[in-house]
Amino acid sequence: MTVALMWEARAADGRGTELLEWARARAGELARAPLRSELLRAPQDRVLVITWWPGEYGDELPELPEPDDRLITRPVHRWRFESLGPVDS
Repeated sequence: MTVALMWEARAADGRGTELLEWARARAGELARAPLRSELLRAPQDRVLVITWWPGEYGDELPELPEPDDRLITRPVHRWRFESLGPVDS
């Protein structure tokens, strides 16, 4: 089983690039290296980081922290998903 952690934040006005670089740096500082990670951005200066982990880590997965309140417009949203395998076509 693989676990995907999703971390999403919306930057304060004019701070989208700063939040993106902050997330990139924090993802590179995780206590363990994930199997895979992606950094994405969306309209309204939203930043999404997805990391994939082996299921054997259980609940002991490193997560990105909360940025400084001045960098974001609201608390970070976090989701945890377990892989169920490929979708049949």
